[in-house]
Amino acid sequence: MKSSRTAEYALLVLLATIWSSSFLMIKIALITVTPVTLAAGRMLLASIVLLAILFLQGQRLPQTGKVWGQCVFVGLFSNALPFFLIAWGEQYINSGNAAIMMAIMPVLVPTLAHFFIAEEQLTPHKFLGIALGFTGLLVLVGFEALAGLSQQVTGLLAVLLGTICYSTTTIFVRRYVKQTGIVMSAGSILVGTILLLLAAFVVEQPSQLRPSLQAFAAIGILGVFATALATLLYFRLIRSVGATVFSQINYLIPVLGVYWGSLVLHERPGWNALLALLLIICGVALVSRPQKSPRMAADVSSE
Repeated sequence: MKSSRTAEYALLVLLATIWSSSFLMIKIALITVTPVTLAAGRMLLASIVLLAILFLQGQRLPQTGKVWGQCVFVGLFSNALPFFLIAWGEQYINSGNAAIMMAIMPVLVPTLAHFFIAEEQLTPHKFLGIALGFTGLLVLVGFEALAGLSQQVTGLLAVLLGTICYSTTTIFVRRYVKQTGIVMSAGSILVGTILLLLAAFVVEQPSQLRPSLQAFAAIGILGVFATALATLLYFRLIRSVGATVFSQINYLIPVLGVYWGSLVLHERPGWNALLALLLIICGVALVSRPQKSPRMAADVSSE
């Protein structure tokens, strides 16, 4: 039992490492590949891997219009749009700042959940956590924004919009999606791939690009590991360790994201980035703190 739990935590760290490195891989690929084509390339590879796994397991793609409709929503708002927005934003900001901006997601989700999910209302400590998280966001974006919409500010806002897409999808899945796992993953990523491939040929000219070997490698890592493998690990860990333990990954991803950018690309985060990271992590800690049920609270008070 102990060795099994150790293995699950090792997978949790592995997933955090994979997801955090995606910001670095995007930055490397952007040197010779345009944003939409980059996003389409990683999605195409991920869809091939997931479809192969789906059919090897003897399963099929969704069979009803309702589930395909859900796949369209998830494919657009959890894959196509955020993958493009993050890639576009990283043209103007470093990979570490993108990782910090994405860390605001665990703060955004309970904010949206308060309005759309009746059983997930805001509590005082969640409200304080949300306030800290948004303060961190303002520290990262606010001082630059005072000088106007510079390229760096628009880059940060693009990544923030991608984070909002992820958060919106989380609420949608909680409320409406009953079918999860490989079927939903393969269906939604297939839809996202089609949308991005069409967009790439409409707004960009992929055939005119000359990607470097480093870009090919980065897109390969993004598609196979950061998208396909990460999706499979995500669903396994949610089932095996639970949502509360899984939420701890939100502390690792922004820290590791800043570390990879500093190690490989020699990025040097400013004081405002480090302060923003600290505030957001503190906000995530408060938002993720388990809430005692009324019965538990009564038991504690009676001791």
